[in-house]
Amino acid sequence: MLPNRIVQEDIIRVSAASLPWRQFEGARILVTGASGFLPAYMVETLLYLNEHVLLQPCRIVALVRNAEAATARFGNSLNGGQLELLVQDVCDPIPDRYRFEYVVHAASQASPRFYHTDPVGTLSSNVFGTRNLLVHSQHEDMKGFLFFSSGDVYGTSPNKSRVLSEKDYGSVDCTDVRSCYGESKRIAETMCVAWAHQFGVPAKIVRPFHTYGPGMKLNDGRVFADFVRDILAGGPIVMQSDGAARRCFCYLADATEGFFRVLLKGAIAEAYNVANTLAECSIAELANSLAQDFGLIVERRSRTDNTYVPSPIQFTYPSTAKLEALGWKATTSIRDGFGRTVESYLNPVSAEYSIRNPE
Repeated sequence: MLPNRIVQEDIIRVSAASLPWRQFEGARILVTGASGFLPAYMVETLLYLNEHVLLQPCRIVALVRNAEAATARFGNSLNGGQLELLVQDVCDPIPDRYRFEYVVHAASQASPRFYHTDPVGTLSSNVFGTRNLLVHSQHEDMKGFLFFSSGDVYGTSPNKSRVLSEKDYGSVDCTDVRSCYGESKRIAETMCVAWAHQFGVPAKIVRPFHTYGPGMKLNDGRVFADFVRDILAGGPIVMQSDGAARRCFCYLADATEGFFRVLLKGAIAEAYNVANTLAECSIAELANSLAQDFGLIVERRSRTDNTYVPSPIQFTYPSTAKLEALGWKATTSIRDGFGRTVESYLNPVSAEYSIRNPE
């Protein structure tokens, strides 16, 4: 059973996308960081496909570090034999007994809180974890390898009006501790291309931008999680910056379909932006819009959390033309997306989604 009605509707919607789902029939699929915010929707989509679409179910191995959290998320699905937990650090070699046709590498410390408190752990999963998985994928049965990168690879651009395609880059200060994330994503992308070129690993790359939705940790520290937490607490919506930075906010169901589209139809050794460019706005505009929708006020306060490392990037407007050429389009507005997200926390079946247990 899926966590709640909102999640169930999202998974059904993703599964209804016009994609060659039957390529997964009988496949063995590894998903790293599987109980995390982004990959959990992919796992749940695969489980739904097993029930309703695939003639022969796929077998999913969910690599996680926290068995308790994974059991809370996927508990009912662990009894049917189609989902197995592999509890280990992604930086450790995958046991030889496992062999996969598809790998989704999404294990990563994406919250900026970790960039200050655990920069070594942040870069390790992106570099050493990626190497482990690429080495393990050097066999002729591999059909797809999907690496979760980030919009942080673009760095800062002096031209705020430039639309960023997958071949455009700004600068990253490699001596800034925050760069443990963006720089490690950059080298991991290069590793994917190198393994594709030299060993034939069918590696593909997605670069998600500011994705929000059901299941995100409300203590994540990023603005979309903070605002949802504030709404659930009854307000006010608190801004801890001048609100001038502009972002493209993408609802999780839209992003998940994009991830699958790249895995199943994307070109090997290439990267794809995953963003909702129709939902681009400033932080201040987002705060004011949500305040109006939920009948709250906006307050500005100074940031007191010294563990959070703010992004130096004020504006990034990614092009999604490359992904749209594969048949993808983000369709969820900010109002609908945040409305659905808030409802998913108000009516949880699993404590994983509850405001009472944001960890």
